[in-house]
Formats: sequence, structure tokens, C-alpha cells
Amino acid sequence: MTLDNLLGGPAPTFLPEDPAAGELGRGVSAEEVVRSHPASSLVWATLAESALAEGDDLRGYAFARVGYHRGLDALRGSGWKGHGPIPDSHEPNRGFLRCLAALAEASDRIGDLPEAERCHQFLADANPDADPSR
Repeated sequence: MTLDNLLGGPAPTFLPEDPAAGELGRGVSAEEVVRSHPASSLVWATLAESALAEGDDLRGYAFARVGYHRGLDALRGSGWKGHGPIPDSHEPNRGFLRCLAALAEASDRIGDLPEAERCHQFLADANPDADPSR
């Protein structure tokens, strides 16, 4: 599927399927899945969100940071040049976007407000049509 960008900006980036998604969907624990798929942003997002839900802000931050960087690697490998849309309507993109959201939340919780703001802005820029309740 190709989308024409009438404003001349970069085309949306669509990550390939994440092999960790199937394992997580079958109920395999994120702690097990990360060992076989350490490059998966989705599994790191799952770990980060779980840690944040438990109130473990530092672990949540660390997991989100790893997933964010693994996601940047995957995006670059898919042709992303550091800017442009990363739509959450494409399911494989969601792991990266979830890591970015978790990183924003964790940064806010630990008092790194400039980092939290950068992450929130990155989310808005990468996925301007996202449902804010998501």
C-alpha cells in the first residue's frame, strides 16, 4: 500500500511484522519472549507498561528506553530518515509508539520533564491522527 503525501513530506514508515507479537498473543510471558526477540519494541513496551503499572518508574523507564532505541533501529532499517509519519494504524508500528509513550510517562514520573516533552512531541509529530485516548 502506498500513500501519496500531497504536502511533499516523507512517506509514512511501516515496520515489518514483529515475530514477538504472536508469542505474546499466545500468552507467553514478556520475560520469556524478550530472550528470543530482544530487538522487538513490542515486547519492551509490554515490559515497560507492566513496570509502570506496578509503580516501578525506573524499571519502566529502562525498558521503554531499550524498546525506543530498538524501534529506532527498526525504523531506520525500514527507510525512515529521522522524521515523517509512523502511523499507529499499522499494527507493527505500535510497539515502537507504545515504547515512546511509556518513555514519556516514565520520564515525567522521574522528573525528566524536557525528555517527557520531547517524547510527547515526537508522538504527536510521528502520528498526528492518533486517538489521544489510546
